[in-house]
Formats: sequence, C-alpha cells, structure tokens
Amino acid sequence: MSKPLIIIPTYNEFENIKSITPKLLDLPIEASILVVDDSSPDGTGDAVLSFKDTGRVHLLSRPEKKGLGQAYVAGFSWALERADFDPIIQMDADFSHSPDSVPALVKELDTHDFVIGSRYITGVNVVNWPLHRLMLSWFANKYSKIITGLPVEDATGGFKAFRRSALAKLDLSSIRSDGYSFQIEVTYKLYKAGCSVTEVPIVFIDRHSGTSKMSRSIVWEAAWMVWHIRFPWLF
Repeated sequence: MSKPLIIIPTYNEFENIKSITPKLLDLPIEASILVVDDSSPDGTGDAVLSFKDTGRVHLLSRPEKKGLGQAYVAGFSWALERADFDPIIQMDADFSHSPDSVPALVKELDTHDFVIGSRYITGVNVVNWPLHRLMLSWFANKYSKIITGLPVEDATGGFKAFRRSALAKLDLSSIRSDGYSFQIEVTYKLYKAGCSVTEVPIVFIDRHSGTSKMSRSIVWEAAWMVWHIRFPWLF
C-alpha cells in the first residue's frame, strides 16, 4: 500500500478542486489524485492541470456529463490499469468529506478489505443539511439495509477506501446504477464477493461552494435499484 490514489469525480467544481487539492497533497500518506471531470464548463479541468507539475495529480476528462456512478467506474478502471496504485480512495470535491479523515480510512485497510466513512455509525454526524435532506438520507440507508442485508449503517456514503485486491473483484462493466444506488451496489457486490468491510465515523459537512447534484431521479433510482441489486434474477 505504498502509493495511495484518491479519485474525485467533478462537474463544475472549479473553486473546490483548487482548494481541496493542496490539502490532499499535504496528507502524510503522500497520495496521488485522479480527478474524473465531465468536461465542466467552469474550467475545473484547467484547475486540475495547474497541479500537473507536482507529478501526483492526474486528469481523466470525459466528453460529456454521464453521472457519478460512471465517473467512478472510469476512475476505478484507470486505477486498476496501473499496477502501482494501492489503496484506492473515493471522495467528493466539495469538502463534505474532510481531507483530514483520509488517513483514518486508509489505516483500517490494515485489517479490512474496504472501509466506509460513515455518517451514521455513531449516531447522526451531519452538519448544515436541511431536515428533509437528512431524513431522506437516513431513511434511504435504513431502507437499503433491510432489503440488501448489508451489515453497515451508511451504504449510501461516498467516502470509501479500498484495497486494490478488493476493488479488482468488481465487474465494473456490470454496474448500472448512479448516485445513492451506485454506492449501495458497490458495497453490496464487494460484500457478497467475500470482502470484509468496516465503518469509520466521520462528520459530514454540507458543501463549501458549488451546487448539489442531487435530483429527484437519483432518489427514485435508489428506491428501485436496491431491489435489482438484491434480486437481479427478477429483472
């Protein structure tokens, strides 16, 4: 685990990526960063390229906006094609996932195959969300846990760390979902593949700047996709 890689999907995150990249580069784990950008019109890709001279920041630019799940699939594929990256971490660009929490997730990989930065393992650790958004997230996790049987409290969380060997067990071409359901699908498939999972408590703070990508379609996708994840033979 000598060369960690942090994957960050972006769309119109110019200010956030300029701010979070130096903080991630300063972490003691000396991670590299891969930004998967969907050709953001605000110049996010150019902001990433401004760190190119560090030798540790990479840009994977996609021609159009295709969604969070496929951005991570592209990032995971990029990482697995390069044998020197291990472990692999996923997180958001908007500071809702604190850079300071990354080493704690990586540390747990000493004894587990993948780790979730959990908002709900020690109660409710969410700051600055409106009540309706918080309740939606909390109930989505309870709902998905009942249907899938996953032994975690935050299956929809997007702050994760993986051993390379665990991530390699995923059939990335079979992943269909996006948003909340993408996080559930990855967690479920790794768990069913025999990978051990644990949760590390984090404090989730609503984004510093930019606009949330949450939409009604993402919520509905999660509501029905968990049934497909758990009972694929019915669909």
